Parts: sequence; structure tokens; C-alpha cells
Amino acid sequence: MDAGAALAAAARLGPYFAWEPVDDDPGWRPLTDLLDPEVIAERVGAGQQVLMRMSGLGTDAIGERVVASTIFLGLASRLVSPLLAAAALSGTLPRADPDRMWWRAVGSGPLPLAYGETGVTTHHEDLLTLVGPVLDVFQARYVLSPQVLWGNVASALGGAAGMIADNAHDPVAAERAAGLVAELLTQPPLRGMATLHHPDPGRARWFLERHNCCLYYRIPGGGTCGDCVLTPAADRQRHWRAVLSRGAQWPGD
Repeated sequence: MDAGAALAAAARLGPYFAWEPVDDDPGWRPLTDLLDPEVIAERVGAGQQVLMRMSGLGTDAIGERVVASTIFLGLASRLVSPLLAAAALSGTLPRADPDRMWWRAVGSGPLPLAYGETGVTTHHEDLLTLVGPVLDVFQARYVLSPQVLWGNVASALGGAAGMIADNAHDPVAAERAAGLVAELLTQPPLRGMATLHHPDPGRARWFLERHNCCLYYRIPGGGTCGDCVLTPAADRQRHWRAVLSRGAQWPGD
């Protein structure tokens, strides 16, 4: 399968997995704009304003660094999820070229991304081609720990693998996705960032447990995420049981 067909298959899983072929819409901006610290600062500032409106809290309660980590996590999800899904569903990993990709600003929801001519790759680490340089900008601009930021990438991959398993209803795709994530977690820069758990050997469903935190808990009322190192083990396992109990039985399970 070619890269375009693989990305089209990924897009059918939902908006977080969708990259669209670029068109002549003047709103598209080069993806490389996101390597400009000032552009990143604009995105973080907009996110901070949204969180302030939603919570009724001020800037003293919603710190810029916490918002930056949260914004990066969402952006990381958009940069890696379509690639992971394309590989899981089709066995084809598109080769992402930052010079042939575009983005468009929106007020809320998944950041629209578009791609131009693209090929395929057999190197699984190429899944991180887009996210690594953007991570470096966030780290330098907001003095965020690389463990936090690469932990966010691990979380994005784990979340995507879970959604692929839950939405594709294809145990082969679920196993491919988990296998790719597990492989990436064994080598730098993701080594030591998280662990994949497979609580039910009879189901093609894995869960990620981070070894660090995205900092969202520092926002009053924010709490911790299901994969967070700070989430009590009993709460995490209750979440896993709930997901497994509502999942449909797939052919081959």
C-alpha cells in the first residue's frame, strides 16, 4: 500500500488520526513554522487563555510551563498518531517530511495538518521525525525537562495505540500498534519513559504507564491522567478493567 492510501485508512479512525492531502487553501502554513519559538509562544498563549476561560482561574494558577507541556502533548498526538495508525492498519509507515507538511490554526479541537508528496519508510524510529524538532523548541523556550516532554510523546503513542485497538476492532492492527510502541520504548529517546502493560492475555489491548508526569495536575482541579506515574495503581487498574469490560469481542480474540 502506498503512503497516501495508508494515511487515508488512518484518517477513518477519527480526527486525531487524520492528515489531509494539501490543497490550495491559503490558510495552510508550513509545518516548519512550528520550529519558531514565537509561533509556539502564540499557541501556548492561546491555550492558556482557553484554560483560564474554562476554569475561571488566572495566570497565577495556570502557569505558562504547565500549559506548554499540555499544548505539546496535544501537538505530539497529532504528529505521531496518524503515522502509527497507518503502520498498524496497513503495514505501511509513511515517511513524514516536515518540508512537505502544513498546518492551520484553529480555535479548538485537533490541529489540522496536511501533507504533500510522501513516500514510505521501513525505519520505525522515523515515527518521531516530526515531533523531535518541535520538542526541542518547547524544551528551550519553556525550560521543560526532556523527561516530561518525551514522556508526553510516549503518552501520545500509548493513547493512539489504545484508540486504534478500541476503534479499529482489528486485533492484528492492535498488536502492530502495540508492537511499534513497545519497540520505540526500548531505545532512545523514549527508553525509560514508560512501560506497556498487557493485563489480559486474551485481548489485543495494551495500556501505557508513564514513568513521569505531564504536569497537568498542577492546574487546580486538573488531577492526573490515567497513564500518569502519580495515578494510584489501584485506580489505574480499575480503569484498565473498565476499558476491557466494555470492549467488543473481536474475531480471533
